[in-house]
Amino acid sequence: MPKLILSMDGLVLKEIPLNKERISIGRKQNNDVQIDNLAISGQHAVITCILDDAFLEDQNSTNGTYVNGQPIKKHVLQNNDVIELGKYRLKFLTDTSQPGLSASELVDTAALKPFDMSSAAVETSTSTAGTGERSPVSTQVLPQAALEQPAQAEPLLDRLGVIQVLTGANAGRELELNKTLTTLGKPGRQVAVITRRPHGYFITHVEGASFPTVNGRTLDAQAHRLGDHDIIEIAGVKMEFFLRA
Repeated sequence: MPKLILSMDGLVLKEIPLNKERISIGRKQNNDVQIDNLAISGQHAVITCILDDAFLEDQNSTNGTYVNGQPIKKHVLQNNDVIELGKYRLKFLTDTSQPGLSASELVDTAALKPFDMSSAAVETSTSTAGTGERSPVSTQVLPQAALEQPAQAEPLLDRLGVIQVLTGANAGRELELNKTLTTLGKPGRQVAVITRRPHGYFITHVEGASFPTVNGRTLDAQAHRLGDHDIIEIAGVKMEFFLRA
């Protein structure tokens, strides 16, 4: 289980296990991690956890959130990252003694490299390791809706999901959804995430003023379960979702 080590001026104050899907950090008492200091906003930041992966998001705080000295809005936490909130430090540690998937295995930051979601190259902050090229995938913090479990028990997933691009320069290309998270779209315009769960594949809007559509119907903020041969449109590109035996 990942955890945070809270310290100030080199003095360790407490250890905080990340045992919830959503951990709030701020000055107010209703936060999971309360830091009673005027430099900390009432609702300063949020950490969303999926398995051993953790996503940090600044909540429009007054003084900002920093990771390893750099200001961030959204950030995928890596082992030994140091979150800086004023004079306070929160060191993020993963439990490497436990078997499981690493952050790089959970978040597919290169799976869409063959795909440009528009005719022009997609600009992101993620580079493909060893090549210096930009990858058309943007890692995003999932909204709470993306983490909700289906209300009813359903048969366990036994088929692999696949996305096939139907329009644009990459029409006909396929992407197997074999990772826990796959992010699609164009950062700054429209981004959605497809999560692979035991009971199926779910798509959730995470960025952009307009929401993706499935079979011509605009999605809302809730996670939407994908059905076999659903037609998805994201950032002006149509693609088909289907299940492969």
